[in-house]
Amino acid sequence: MRCQLACVAVVLGVLSAGCGVGSTGPVRAGAPASGLREPGSAGHFVQLYFVSPYGIQAVTRETDTSATPQQALDLLLKGPDAAERARGLITEVPPIHGRLLARVADGAVDLRLPVPVAQTTGGGGLGLSQIICTAANARVADGRQPPDVDVRVYEEGYDAPWTVRCNAAGNVVPVSEPTPKRGSTR
Repeated sequence: MRCQLACVAVVLGVLSAGCGVGSTGPVRAGAPASGLREPGSAGHFVQLYFVSPYGIQAVTRETDTSATPQQALDLLLKGPDAAERARGLITEVPPIHGRLLARVADGAVDLRLPVPVAQTTGGGGLGLSQIICTAANARVADGRQPPDVDVRVYEEGYDAPWTVRCNAAGNVVPVSEPTPKRGSTR
């Protein structure tokens, strides 16, 4: 019994000692928190995909309104901003003469490339991944979110679009294979 009382006293002593937090009051530890919105304020964001030394990386930019796939691609084509470049982000989307056209249709994104994919990818395929994942992560009318957003890619030399999705890691995953035009040498 005496041993049990001693054990209880030790446990109570440890519990009453607290967790090592002293009574010194607040201590300055750096700048106040920043980047937080005021409660109740609405903000809109767009997710763009750039290339880092480790592969595709999503960045979030604040916008005035919820961005459509076309608006997101227009921002992507401008390239990384100064802060993103300072973090080592680049784009592998080559200068595309003409515009990328994207519109939402039937819960998917229809993407029309002004040049063949081979000219869009720069050899590594990351440029095309940037385009597809940026389009897939923009506002889709029925509220679908990746990886459930189909991106139908229309390209020269094909009768029908080929369909892909963007997964959480920023990788493009095929849903359907392209069908070459009849008489095409592809």
